[in-house]
Formats: sequence, structure tokens, C-alpha cells
Amino acid sequence: MPHDVDLIILLAVGFGIALIFGYIAARLRLPPLIGYLIAGIIISPNTPGIVADLALANQLAELGVMFLMFGVGMHFSLNDLMQVRRIALPGAILQIAVATLLGMIVAHFWGWSFGSSLVFGLSLSCASTVVLLKALGDKGLLDSINGKIAVGWLLVEDLVMVLVLVLLPALAVLLGGHALEGHASNDGIWLTLSITLLKVTGFIAFMLIIGKRLVPMIMQYVARLGSRELFTLTVVAAAVSIAYGSYAIFGVSMALGAFFAGMVVKESDFSHRAEEETLPLREIFSILFFVSVGMLFDPRIIIEQPLHILAVIAIIMIGKTLAAMALVLFFRYPLNTALTVGASLAQIGEFSFILATLGLSLGLLTPEAQNLILAGALFSITLNSFLFSAIEPVQNWIRERSHLARLLERSGDPLAMLPDEVDQDYLRDQVVIVGHGEVGRRITKTLMQDGIKVVIAEENREIVENLREKGIAAVSGRATEPSVLIQAHIQHARLLVISPMDILDIHKIVDTAKLLNPHIQVLVCAESKEQAEIIRQDNIGEVYFAKEEMAKNMSNYILNQIEIAHQHPPTH
Repeated sequence: MPHDVDLIILLAVGFGIALIFGYIAARLRLPPLIGYLIAGIIISPNTPGIVADLALANQLAELGVMFLMFGVGMHFSLNDLMQVRRIALPGAILQIAVATLLGMIVAHFWGWSFGSSLVFGLSLSCASTVVLLKALGDKGLLDSINGKIAVGWLLVEDLVMVLVLVLLPALAVLLGGHALEGHASNDGIWLTLSITLLKVTGFIAFMLIIGKRLVPMIMQYVARLGSRELFTLTVVAAAVSIAYGSYAIFGVSMALGAFFAGMVVKESDFSHRAEEETLPLREIFSILFFVSVGMLFDPRIIIEQPLHILAVIAIIMIGKTLAAMALVLFFRYPLNTALTVGASLAQIGEFSFILATLGLSLGLLTPEAQNLILAGALFSITLNSFLFSAIEPVQNWIRERSHLARLLERSGDPLAMLPDEVDQDYLRDQVVIVGHGEVGRRITKTLMQDGIKVVIAEENREIVENLREKGIAAVSGRATEPSVLIQAHIQHARLLVISPMDILDIHKIVDTAKLLNPHIQVLVCAESKEQAEIIRQDNIGEVYFAKEEMAKNMSNYILNQIEIAHQHPPTH
């Protein structure tokens, strides 16, 4: 043919095989990205058959990295992180340290240098955003406290990895690698590091001061034109231009630029539209990224170094999991939270690939090390869904062994019990509110303004601590556990208010509450109209579903019921 068709071959073959194996993975209830990685392996130079252009794949992978980081930036929520900061921040940093240390110890026994061991350990320490969000979403845990802790934990990991990607090129020579173009030699390493940090600081300041205002303003002007394609082009141009500009002007990584591009786009009033309309494009380039990563993998390593691969899998799925669980239990969260967070982080993904590729380009990693990281990702992502399925059986097995359960659960936890200073008279005819989310907060505020006694049962320990600092009676724990409702003195309560949650949990809470207090009135905030209809059919209690008016309507109902009760005191 008169023109070069390497790019067309790569796209046609890559997308076609990725579709086939992604479909197979989805039918097997595995993350589709397993299929995309396998597609890359099939068209790589390391396997017989069709061979795609690896150099082109690497360029497309760069775009994939940009859009992956852009998506991470758009999903980054400082508010979500702040809600669980006391566990997510120290927990993630300590877990990264433990996983990195385990990787370094193993690599040291294999005879690797310090720099190689460090990058290898860091690559094994960070979980995949794609896999985590998919797993939590499939289990309906994204909006639960366990899900919020896992996502907050992952956000901290992402921020640490972004910092590593920024600093690693400046430190490469010091760690035994070689400098990239534009970075100094060994003699000027500390000067280079200082300049790098200065450039990063300048870029962040520019984005937070100017970019945060300029990009949303441009999006607003374009949105007024009513052209969908121009709006989509604006968002894509912002992502790619800021990513490239961060590299060309400030000398920082394009990954960091794309991350901050996502953050400033999220500040716009049109952020949801931007996310929705760019999602197909971001997913397409993400698929190309995973295919290109698969093209780098040499499957011969599975036969040649099976023990090395087992060691990598053990660090990812056993070492990281146990470290995360131990840290969660140390912070006095319940066993269920520890198991969920541990399973969530028992895999590696995008940042591991990006870091491995960077390490290879800096001479800090060998192709063998990169292959071990890729093998660890393939196996850990594949097995991660089975870990999630094992959470409940493992929890039941532990709880059946009372001695072990007492060691792992929150024994002696001061937040699991109401403070001694709470007057016993306060714990009669009170309203017990399960959950202190948006609806729970509004109801609590309204009732307390009217002098109604309130006791909060909430899973998030930080929220409980904040409530107690404000003098509000609150107890930490899952209300599906009878001990939590007992601590809230449900046996003497007048009303039970349940925030939006899974229907099975609602049934458990109501059953326990009515067993302890047969006369208690129950109000339920439904997550959807379908759930509201189920609750009405099951005759659980009064139910509300109207997101804007729910809190106001429920508060008025509670106040009316209390007024009626004062006029006609109960005989029990």
C-alpha cells in the first residue's frame, strides 16, 4: 500500500482481540482489563502470530496514562478523603512502607541493587483504582463506610505515587540509574532535586490560583454555545494541553499535569457533564494503555521464574492485605471493615505499570523486574474477586471462634460505648438515628434545635469523635450488630430513624430493635423508589424517598409523633 498502516493495524488488531478477551473476562466475572492485558500479550513481539508496532503502542500508552491520570483527578474528592483522613492517611502511608519494604527485602535476596529494589517495592505497594472501584461497585459498597475508607486509602496511595513519579527522575542517578534528558548528572543531583521541587510547587500554585479559575470559565463560555462536540473538545484539550504544558513549561511529568487538569475540571459547574461526555474517550485510551502494557510482558517468565512470581503474589495478596487489616484493627474499626479494606488493596494496577515503565527508562529496573510486576498484576487482579467473595465466610469463621473474635474485634473501644457523662434520663424516649450522612445530619440538627433527645449510631469513628466533641451522644459501630443498638439504649427509645442503606441491613436493624423494644416506631430513608416500595410491602415502618425533601419531611413527622406522644403518654 502507498502509505504506512502500522497504526491502523495496531488499533484494529488491538481493539478486536481486546474485545474478545475482555468479553470472556467479563463473562467469568473478572475485570475486563485482564482481557486487555492478555490481548497485548497476544500481539506482542514475545509471542508468535500477529506482532503490532511496539513503538506506536508506547506512544498511545502515553496518551492512555494522561487520560487515566485525568480520570483520577476528576474522581479525587478532598471532602471524601477528609471524612476518613485519620485512618486513610496514616494507614495508606504505613501500608505503602510495609509493602515497599517487603518488596525490597525479596529483591535484595535476588541480588538486585538498592535503587531497583526500591522501585520494585513501590510498584507492589499501590492498588488499582479501576479494579477497586469496580469491585466495590459490584458489591454495593461504594457509599458504605467500608467503601469510603478503601477509596480514601486509595486516594492517599495515588497522591504518594504521583509524588514518586515527580521525584524519581531527579533521584535516578543517586539511586544507581541514569538521568533522563533535561536532568542533571550525579554532581548536581541535589540542585536538580531542589529545582524539580521548585518547578512542581510553581506548577501546583499556577493550577490552584489561575487554572482553577481559567479552565471552569472557558468551559462555561463554551457550554453557552450549546455545541456538544465543542464542549467535549474543550475538556479533552484541557487534559492534553495542561499535561503537555506541565512538561514543556514546568518540566514536571505529564502524568502530574493530567492529574491537576482533572482536578480543575472538577471545580467547574459542568464537571458531571465533562466526566460523562469524555468517559468513552478516556476508556478507549485506557484500553490502549492496558494493551500496550500487555505487549511488554514476556510470558516465558512464568515458566522460568515461578518462585519469583509466587513471592511477588504473596507480597501483593498476603503481605499488603495483612498489613492493611492490622492497621484498620489498630485504629479500632470492626473486623468487617478490616476484611473489606484488606481485600480491596490486594492487587496492583495502573500506577504499578506506570512506575515500572518509568523505572525501566531510568535504568532502575530490568525487563525481568517489569515482567515480574506485570505477572503480579495479572494474577492479583484475577484472584481479587475471589478474595471479596471470601470476606463473609472468613468473618463468620472468625466469629465462630470467640477467643479469636475477641482479639480482633473492638474490645474495650471507648467509642463503642456511650460516655459515662450521658445522663440516664437522657436515654429515655430519645430518637436513635442510624447513620450520620447528609439526611442524618439534617434530621439531627432539626430535632436538636427543638430540644429533642438524639443518640447517633455511626460506623465512621471520626464522625463519632466529632459529634462527641460537640456534646452529642454518639456510639461507633455497625447498627446491624445488636451491641451497637443496645449501647444506643434502643430498649428505651421512642423512635428509630434509619439512613439510606442496603435492604438486608435495614431488616437486621429493625428486627433487632423490635426484639429489644417491641413498641418502637421506625422511620426508614429509602435509597430508591424500588426500595421504598419493598419496605412498604414488608411493613417495616414509615418510609420516605425524596432526596430534596426527605430530611424535612421526616423531621416534621418525628416532631408530630413526639407531640402526639406527649398528649397521650404510652402505658408501657
